Amino acid sequence: MAIWTRPLSIEALNAAHKGTAPERLGIEFLEIGDDFLVARVPVDERTRQPYGLLHGGVSVVLAETLGSCGAIYCAPPGHRVVGLDINANHIRGATSGWVTGRTTPVHIGRSTQVWHIDMRNDAGELTCVSRLTLAVLAPK
Repeated sequence: MAIWTRPLSIEALNAAHKGTAPERLGIEFLEIGDDFLVARVPVDERTRQPYGLLHGGVSVVLAETLGSCGAIYCAPPGHRVVGLDINANHIRGATSGWVTGRTTPVHIGRSTQVWHIDMRNDAGELTCVSRLTLAVLAPK
């Protein structure tokens, strides 16, 4: 059974990020499951750090984008979500191709949510793991 509280589509997720940092970094949403979202980011001149690796901050942008989208689409209609805390453990560098993230909920509460995000390179190797905590804000 799906956790989403409002209609959700790949097109809506990608359209919501027009003109934002995720769009400028090339982040693309790919898949929606009953309790997960998948998106990817290219490893290219926009996203690499000086050593030629995917910038760790870009991994965090991918993680926060995925977790925040998951949170808002399972929050009660009219509510907003804002990030409270994010952490990331960088496991393996990526120098080319794509890094794909998959987010799943750890906790969906009335006032907070926690989301886990795994990121993998094109070979399926884990590059980064992240956990995002968000506050759920009731309508004003």
